[in-house]
Amino acid sequence: MVGAGQPLRPPALTNYVLKVHSRCDLACDHCYVYQHADRGWRKRPHAMAPRTVRASARRIAEHAATHRLSQVHVVLHGGEPLLLGAGRLREVLATLRAAIDPVTDLRLHMQSNGVLLSPAFCEVLAEFRVGVGISLDGDRAANDRHRRFASGASSHPQTLRALALLRRHRQIYAGILCTIDVEADPIRVYEALLAEEPPRIDLLLPHGTWDNPPPRPGTDPTPYATWLGRVYDRWVHDGRPVPIRLFDSLLSTAVGGPSFTEAVGLDPADVAVIETDGSWEQADSLKTAFDGAAATGLDVFRHAVDEAARHPGIAVRQLGIGGVSDTCRNCQVVHRCGGGLFAHRYRSGSGYDNPSVYCADLKEFIARMDSTPPHANGSVPATVLDELGSGYGDVSTMEYLAAAQVSITRALVAALGSATEAPVAVEGWQLLGRLDAERPAAVARVFAHPYVRAWAVRCLRGEADVGYLASLAAAAAVWAGEPLEVAVPVRDGMLHLPTFGRLLLSPDAGPTVALTTTPGGFEVRAGGTVHTVSTVDGAAVAPGWQPVRRLDGDGLTVELEDVDPYRDCYDEPVAARLDPAAVESWRRLRDGAWHSVRKYAPGHVPGLRVALRALTPLRPDGTGLQRSATSRHAFGAVGVAGVPDGDALAVLLVHEVQHLKLGAVLDLCDLVDPAAGLQLEVGWRDDPRPLEAALQGTYAHLAVADIWRSRDEGGAHFRRYQGWVRSALDSLVDTGALTAEGERFVGRMREYAESW
Repeated sequence: MVGAGQPLRPPALTNYVLKVHSRCDLACDHCYVYQHADRGWRKRPHAMAPRTVRASARRIAEHAATHRLSQVHVVLHGGEPLLLGAGRLREVLATLRAAIDPVTDLRLHMQSNGVLLSPAFCEVLAEFRVGVGISLDGDRAANDRHRRFASGASSHPQTLRALALLRRHRQIYAGILCTIDVEADPIRVYEALLAEEPPRIDLLLPHGTWDNPPPRPGTDPTPYATWLGRVYDRWVHDGRPVPIRLFDSLLSTAVGGPSFTEAVGLDPADVAVIETDGSWEQADSLKTAFDGAAATGLDVFRHAVDEAARHPGIAVRQLGIGGVSDTCRNCQVVHRCGGGLFAHRYRSGSGYDNPSVYCADLKEFIARMDSTPPHANGSVPATVLDELGSGYGDVSTMEYLAAAQVSITRALVAALGSATEAPVAVEGWQLLGRLDAERPAAVARVFAHPYVRAWAVRCLRGEADVGYLASLAAAAAVWAGEPLEVAVPVRDGMLHLPTFGRLLLSPDAGPTVALTTTPGGFEVRAGGTVHTVSTVDGAAVAPGWQPVRRLDGDGLTVELEDVDPYRDCYDEPVAARLDPAAVESWRRLRDGAWHSVRKYAPGHVPGLRVALRALTPLRPDGTGLQRSATSRHAFGAVGVAGVPDGDALAVLLVHEVQHLKLGAVLDLCDLVDPAAGLQLEVGWRDDPRPLEAALQGTYAHLAVADIWRSRDEGGAHFRRYQGWVRSALDSLVDTGALTAEGERFVGRMREYAESW
């Protein structure tokens, strides 16, 4: 028996599915509610009555108060929840908010086919802050295979109309749910989903059991692994442009992180369903197993959440590896797949004490993922190499590089989080995992901060404090508006919050302080002092708060980063905190530089807009000479000192952003044979340079030559840089040490340089 000998303690439940309407306006042939084994929907009310909504809300609020839960999630489901109508939907949402909000942070969601979505519905959903997921199986051909009206008519146009509405109401657009059909073209499905600009995609395996296995057309023994593998390869090739929950979960569990879906991983699945008649049920997917499989015999009128949570079918799913079959416990990938979705394990006679009916597919797909890392060497698309080789980089190319850099930072942070045992770091890592599942944009914003990777690399070398993980989590929570309290480390008498700033604390603050997020900011309790900080536009209402200043205007926003503790990642020392007069000086320099770039080097505008996130002042050295620097581990940041005016800063920024671009490419593939060991004479240095360094310099000077070609109309400055670049490109080709990708890249550079 699954979980034999394990205590079935009632868990604290934080996820609820409310079946507010038990009928649907579509007749999807893969629907587990109406087309599979369960028939309970036939005898239930069409819509959840107001008294049932009130009883459900009261039970959830009571449970949250009893267990002191900081947050609960409620998903409005069906059937089709929009069949309630806008008026009834408003009543349901108002009841839930009124009962639960005073007790805990209520997160509302809705899953819909979108057919009835209208501007009036969107207004209600926005008012009550409901995240809306839409079901779409891909392009029209794929969607029409299953998601049709009872008449046989296509639902595709109505669904696309709903998604267009959600793109105009981005604050409620939660993502797209797609059920896999292995007979549909995977790339066309992926491209169709991506075209709808979703914030997240869920790819679901169609429900099946060992008694009623999923379709397996053809002779491929693992067709679902093959289908998913093609999408995964394309997703990696595209630079992971959108979170895909299944892929992200398997990548996370590979390094000991959390899963973001109950479909894989060993994380507890703390979900309960409330049917339209008020019945407590287990996970809705169990309806695919047999008639009545999800039933508990309990209801919200007579039974509290704790009683539902004690049901063996719910409690057993809290046991992690103790809740899977013996076969799974002895499998080397069980910590990745978690035995698969609970419902997919069912077989008559042995119940759920089996591997998933998708076991072979999951094993094969995990092996394929492991053989193609998220950013495998040599995975840069040819179109990206061609675009960058021109010396520039359009928006899509630059966003590809930026997304790849965030992914690398994620992997480094995951390696730290999965290995640490430091309590502050463990808490921060767990919080980051939860926030990444619920508020991925906030976490991505923090991971995109240039100096997060610089910290992670130093930490892996044993040169930094892993407890900074808690600072990352706290910053993400503030961006997300998440109400929580977290212990954050103190460094040199300061609390650092990446992307926001730092707080100067008293000497008796201790090694950690308690940070509590608030609407529009946060509070810090240090010793006997409470510091209240507003983060609106970086304004401070607490003594000692030093915000990150932002220089913005005319389509370019950069941080003037003089507080991050890990900004000292250059060969040059960084400057201390700037006074207001110095900030204004930098603002004028930034404005002048941006004007100069737009005037003399407009082709570099997209690159700077995407890649330049932070200017870090370097410490003056007394000579007044211009200095600039970048770090391979700080994509997006440029260190600068000694620039006299905007025109000079423009040249330095274009030069250094070239290094950022090429460094990002070299993180993904080799352009030079690493075993070559050759050095090259170049015109701008007295000493010979390693081949990769020579390529870096050539690429940077290609951009500088482009600026001078425009600024002095082909004068001496341009001719000097032009000569350096052309000579270096010829020498690089002559070495014979370029990889195939390197030959393509350098060849494109030569084409451009020869066009002058």
